[in-house]
Amino acid sequence: MSIQTIDGKALKQMILRAAARLDAEKDAVNALNVFPVPDGDTGTNMSMTLTSANREVERAGDRTVGEVAAALAQGSLMGARGNSGVILSQLFRGFAKYLDGKVTIDGRDLARALQEGVDTAYKAVMKPVEGTILTVAREAAAAAQQASRKDRSAAAVMRAAVEAAEAALARTPELLPVLKKAGVVDSGGKGLTVIYHGYYEALSGEASDVATVPTQIPPEEEPVRTRHDTSPATQVAFRVDEEISDIRFPYDCEFFIRRYRDGGPIPMDHIARELEQWGDSIYVVGSEDLAKVHVHASNPGPVLSLAIQYGDLIDIVIHNMREQHADLLRNAQPAPEGVDAPQAAVAGVAPAAQAEAPAPEEELPTAVVAVAAGDGMAQIFRSLGVSQVIEGGQTMNPSTQDLLDAVERCPSRQVFLLPNNKNIILAAEQVVALTDKKVYVVPTRSVPEGISAMVAWMPDEEDGERLFHNMKQAIAAVQTGEVTYAVRDTVYEDLEIRQGDILGLWNGRIRKVGKEPEAVLTELLEAMVAEAGGEVIAVYYGNGINAERAEAVAEQLRERFPDHEVEMQYGGQPLYHYVFSLE
Repeated sequence: MSIQTIDGKALKQMILRAAARLDAEKDAVNALNVFPVPDGDTGTNMSMTLTSANREVERAGDRTVGEVAAALAQGSLMGARGNSGVILSQLFRGFAKYLDGKVTIDGRDLARALQEGVDTAYKAVMKPVEGTILTVAREAAAAAQQASRKDRSAAAVMRAAVEAAEAALARTPELLPVLKKAGVVDSGGKGLTVIYHGYYEALSGEASDVATVPTQIPPEEEPVRTRHDTSPATQVAFRVDEEISDIRFPYDCEFFIRRYRDGGPIPMDHIARELEQWGDSIYVVGSEDLAKVHVHASNPGPVLSLAIQYGDLIDIVIHNMREQHADLLRNAQPAPEGVDAPQAAVAGVAPAAQAEAPAPEEELPTAVVAVAAGDGMAQIFRSLGVSQVIEGGQTMNPSTQDLLDAVERCPSRQVFLLPNNKNIILAAEQVVALTDKKVYVVPTRSVPEGISAMVAWMPDEEDGERLFHNMKQAIAAVQTGEVTYAVRDTVYEDLEIRQGDILGLWNGRIRKVGKEPEAVLTELLEAMVAEAGGEVIAVYYGNGINAERAEAVAEQLRERFPDHEVEMQYGGQPLYHYVFSLE
């Protein structure tokens, strides 16, 4: 029997059913990630985010829908993994905001809560791209609101939302060319439709009979595979890579607005809209009492003048990105020797003395949290002074809660967070507002970038802003290479790839395909040296390579690149035969 109104217990069942269905279908969602390397996948990240929310919901009381929705928002935020998980948590955050204080709801309230979730998620992305999870969520909410004007039954409204979500998902390839070329629908949008199917099944009391769209669509031409680590939406919406030489808005401005004691609530959406006239890369998030602002501006003056109307400005950080880049080009030096401990160089044996950094008795000026996969990588980071190493990387993105817990364990009030993977950066940024410590998220997209950032970190320096500036400068000079294997057949740009082929990636882009890891490593390095130059090659070998083989590879590389210093260390990372940097 379908449910007309929703109480706390019914909402809890909706969430539990959605989590179970997404867990069962996460592999189908993962299959839409056409980039063929072993990687963190959308379905897995969304499922783990919802599973974290599910645990919080199970612990919460179910007397009111407001209580359950608040637990959903809190659990999803703390458990958000990857970009897709962060977007999902924003949908839940707005959903909970509308339901705050409500005991029971009908279909009209449900529709409005879905719309509030959409509004919150869109506010987190000032220039969203259509054909994504956001599009699916928006059209589902609009259909729910329209249906609620005729029938206030919760089940009827949710059915309308599911049907609209499926229709929007089917149109995503028409809205986003990367999907049409790949012959698939959007992975994040697919994950959201699975969740909405779960909601409807809990409300209707039976399996959803709403037709689902095919996830694979016949392309009009031979598909050209391009990477979208989660969904193309999250890749485009949260794009952080910019060509410095062509940048329109050179001032990177970041600060908090703290509401004036006798002032009104901070109008975050109004501020975000106003900022569009002066810059891009905008987000304004937080609460009516404390909001965080980020914008790349042509002139920081008007930005600060606008913001100060609504509260005190605190923790103001402004960087001239053009000047930073120019300084880096003028003053760049090769990374210092000794990134590895002497015992670990070339031989491949991680220094045993650094197996676990002892907890200091007194508070340090600053501390560092780093994400890394592999015991060798973890020990390298500890030898460089990292206080907390979180196991994670490509196939296992740590949650916001994992990152927050590590920050809280650090013996310092100033903590640097190194995600070391571009799909972890957004989850790391959530930590900033969840602790009273000052957290600097250094946007490291690979382990080599993280190591270079640690070389620039100075344990006795108390000026966190200066260290943050130096660490970001250091990672700008790093070229990252990776040698792994293909997990599926595909076509990427002009490369024909078969499952099991060895792939060489340069800064995340597939550049070489072969049959032997060492041959691909050498060919990729030749291309990188020819285009980028550099002086130091630091190679970290994975858990499938033994020390003797690594030593032989190191000697071959020294002969092939006599003008470069070549270092070989044990990384122990899974899935990736070799990870290396060129500086």
